[in-house]
Amino acid sequence: MQQQKLFVNSERLKDTIETFADFGRTKANGVTRLSLSQEDISVRNYFRSCCEELGMTVKADDMGCMYATLEGVRQAPPIVIGSHLDTVKKGGRFDGVLGVIAGLEVVRTLVDNGIKPEIPVTVMNFTNEEGARFEPSMMASGVLSGKFDKALMLSKKDTEGVSFQQALKASGYAGEVENRIQEATAYLELHIEQGPVLEKEELSIGVVECVVGMACYEIEVNGESDHAGTTPMDMRKDAFFAANDLVAMLREKLSKLDSELVYTMGRVSVYPSIHTVIPNKVVFTVEARHKDEGVVREVENIILGLPEEQLGCSVSKTKLWGRDTVWFDEKICGHLEDSTKSFGYPYKRMASGAGHDAQFVASFLPSAMLFVPSVNGKSHCEEELTSYEDCEKGVNVLLETVLTLLSE
Repeated sequence: MQQQKLFVNSERLKDTIETFADFGRTKANGVTRLSLSQEDISVRNYFRSCCEELGMTVKADDMGCMYATLEGVRQAPPIVIGSHLDTVKKGGRFDGVLGVIAGLEVVRTLVDNGIKPEIPVTVMNFTNEEGARFEPSMMASGVLSGKFDKALMLSKKDTEGVSFQQALKASGYAGEVENRIQEATAYLELHIEQGPVLEKEELSIGVVECVVGMACYEIEVNGESDHAGTTPMDMRKDAFFAANDLVAMLREKLSKLDSELVYTMGRVSVYPSIHTVIPNKVVFTVEARHKDEGVVREVENIILGLPEEQLGCSVSKTKLWGRDTVWFDEKICGHLEDSTKSFGYPYKRMASGAGHDAQFVASFLPSAMLFVPSVNGKSHCEEELTSYEDCEKGVNVLLETVLTLLSE
């Protein structure tokens, strides 16, 4: 551990955040930088130039992920710091890009202080994390981790009919499969929380223990359509009324499971959706998230335990998808926690309800994440904001953790 604690350059960090935001900045001070768009290519070029100025070597893999490496005294699996540069449409200035800038600032601080790391330090930019142009999200990390089929991902098209493969080739960032990251001493990802917890609890840092497990079901209710004016209430098979009863049942039972459980009925379709016709079909989704896989199983049991008939309507349940909780490396989480304590920053251990590249990377590299607060919990919108002071604290913790890992 360093005798004299190092701090990042706060003004340079602020200027870098704003400079990166210029690539796709919107009138409302947000950012639109879809994956492999001209704005994304431009910010990639700028990121490359910043790294090369520091003497780093920059490579790309076959999915367009960028790897900027500061060589170490000896060859060994690198310490990798990463996230993504792409955004959603009319997104914010911090989501994803902060994690890449954090890695850049860590390396700048090492170079400023004449520190040649014992082992290499690599800053990564994952391609198409957001999935806003090419679905699904976390595409490249999904391919690198073997979760997604590469050929299928290359064939994915945007709304203009351009395939991911075509966009990647045109970008100039189609590299070699041999450049993919295969081993690392640690993978670290700093990200904004994208939720209100840290700000509400007046905390500066979240040490992320896991990405929560989840399950998503589709409930279909089938009744009968009849005239809205001539059919007596006791002779109806109203699919919407039945669905409303089912939603009330779910809310009553799910609310009693665990205070950390979150659940959403986010998509509802009513047929035939005519105000003079009794609905004959309703389809709605139920999605639930929790870090304890046992709680997620209880949720599924509740969903599957819904009645098969309600108000004379048939009820069916179909599981659309799910995932198990991804737990991060406890040793690295411990380093992040110790580093946070060493600065005296208020913090908590927490779970991530949103997905991140780190959850896929964790399947083949020792990984961990840090969160910094989001003002009003806003993200994926132009109002997204994290104070520069909190950004600085997050990068300081990251820097201290890298120094700790380098000294082991």
